[in-house]
Amino acid sequence: MENLLQIPTSEATIRTNSIKTLMQEQGIDAILISDNANKFYVSGRVYNGYTYIPSNGDAIHFIRRPIGLSGENVEYIHKLENIAEILISEGQELPHSLGLELDLAPYSVVQRIAKIFPDTKIANASGIMRQARSIKSEYEIELIRLSGIKHAKSYSQICDIYTPNMTDLEFQVEIERISRLNGCLGQFRISGDSMEIYMGNVICGENADAPSPYDFAMGGAGMHPSLPVGCNGTTIKNNMAIMVDVNGNYTGYTTDMSRVFSVGSLDELSIKAHECSRRICQELSTIGKPGVEAKALYNRAIEIVTEKGLEYLFMGHRQKAGFIGHGVGIEINESPVIAPRSRDILAVGNVIALEPKFVIPGIGAVGIENTYVVTPNGMECITNAPEEIISLDRN
Repeated sequence: MENLLQIPTSEATIRTNSIKTLMQEQGIDAILISDNANKFYVSGRVYNGYTYIPSNGDAIHFIRRPIGLSGENVEYIHKLENIAEILISEGQELPHSLGLELDLAPYSVVQRIAKIFPDTKIANASGIMRQARSIKSEYEIELIRLSGIKHAKSYSQICDIYTPNMTDLEFQVEIERISRLNGCLGQFRISGDSMEIYMGNVICGENADAPSPYDFAMGGAGMHPSLPVGCNGTTIKNNMAIMVDVNGNYTGYTTDMSRVFSVGSLDELSIKAHECSRRICQELSTIGKPGVEAKALYNRAIEIVTEKGLEYLFMGHRQKAGFIGHGVGIEINESPVIAPRSRDILAVGNVIALEPKFVIPGIGAVGIENTYVVTPNGMECITNAPEEIISLDRN
């Protein structure tokens, strides 16, 4: 038998207590979790089943698969209806209000749960889970730091794998290979079903200006219409910017990092824009303290870009992204969001990727992306790799 919990009991308690506090604020009696990322958050593993968290009481893990999991409050079920049956058999009162991840759960499953709990009001708990996960514990931050260290190690090997006349696809495959050998899990977990990506992007030259169906500064056309993002088979040439934005999930918690490479030198405009990106990251990491509005960081970035006369290239050229940063953790698109209409307020324990990027027509994408932890004194960078434009030229 293997223990269900793959995180310390004390850590599981911290996380469920955070959820319970938010539930009580919203008057929700219990939450039934079905999303894999949220189950991983409360237990440290992904399984087929549900986690039931009452506002007062211990979490119960209802498991279908895999067999052989043990621990306190682990119950095996064959079907959803067993959940209510077990709660009643244990003398628990069924909740008057039940939170579900309505932003994610299939309609048919929601309807089925509503029939199982006929006298229960169904509420949307998606926001509660996003808010709880946006504040990382010290345990989680250490896992993210470890991902950052391994992420930086993989990037340090990129120059060694380049060979002349490579395509962006060939280059990305080799970067993916060293990332996996260094321990990258490969999984780029994304909240919701409206965005798909495979291990990240390597985007060269004009492909950076190809509009994406997603809210990206540069998306790339991709190799096939079924996955219209990323490398498109472009041959890497002299004086072309190569943006590498590849997966940092080494611990179940991901870091997000982008760096720019080139063969030969880039033009003056590209260098100016790249240095502007570095300045934005440096300044925002200083002012990004607890209590600061996320939109204030966005607005300051726009001020810096406008001062430099680069606003027409910022966060895209033909098609622009509507943000310059986002929370990261179990998923790559968590809260808070650094955007002009964001209502998020920075807090200690937020982990944020800042990505002020530029698309230079005919050259490619420039700028950096780093992952930061919000501390009482500002934002601490945990993706410590060289930030300058890195030459792939040998000798």
